Amino acid sequence: MRVKCRAMVPHWQAVGASCVSLLLMAAPAMAQESAPRPEDSPSGWIFRWINFGIVLAAMVYFFTKVAAPGLRARSAEIGEKIAEGARAREAAERQRREVQEKMAGIDAEVERIRKEAKRDSEAEAVRLRNLARQEAEMIERAAQAEIRAAQKAAQLELKVFAAKLAVDRAERLLAGEITPEAQAYLFHNFVAELDRSAN
Repeated sequence: MRVKCRAMVPHWQAVGASCVSLLLMAAPAMAQESAPRPEDSPSGWIFRWINFGIVLAAMVYFFTKVAAPGLRARSAEIGEKIAEGARAREAAERQRREVQEKMAGIDAEVERIRKEAKRDSEAEAVRLRNLARQEAEMIERAAQAEIRAAQKAAQLELKVFAAKLAVDRAERLLAGEITPEAQAYLFHNFVAELDRSAN
C-alpha cells in the first residue's frame, strides 16, 4: 500500500504544478488591463475565481476520473513490479545465504573428511601391522615345527645309523670270536632247547 501512495504522489504533484502554472499564466493577462472594466470590479473578480474554480474542478475531475484510473493501473503495475523485484531480491538473498552456509559447511565437511580419512588410514595401518605380526608368528611357528620335525627325523636317522653300526660291529666281533666248534656247540644247544620246549 505504501508503494502505491509513493507512486501516486508524483502525479498529484504534477496536477498541482499544472494549476500553479495556469495561475502564473493568467496573472500577466490580468496585469495588462489598465482601465477599469466591469471584469475588474469585485463581482468580476468573483466570477473569475468561480470560473477558475470550475476549470480547476474540471481538471481535477478529469485527472481523478479519466487519468487517475490509468495512473492507478500504472501505479499498481509499478507496485507489482516493485513487489516482484522485492521477492526476487529476497529469493536472491536467501540463495546467497544458502550458498554462504554451504560454503561454510564445505570447509567443515572437508575438515571432517580429512580427519575421517586420517583416522581410517591409521586404523588400516594398525590392522595391517597386526595382520603382518600374526602372519610372521604363523610363519615362525611353522618354521619351528619344521625344525622340530627335521630334528626328529635326523635323530631317528642317527639312531638307525648307530644301530646298523652296532650290528655290523657285533657281527664282526662275533665272527672273529666264534669258531667252528663253538658254532656247532651253540647249534646243538639250540636244538636241544627246542626239543625240551616241545616236550
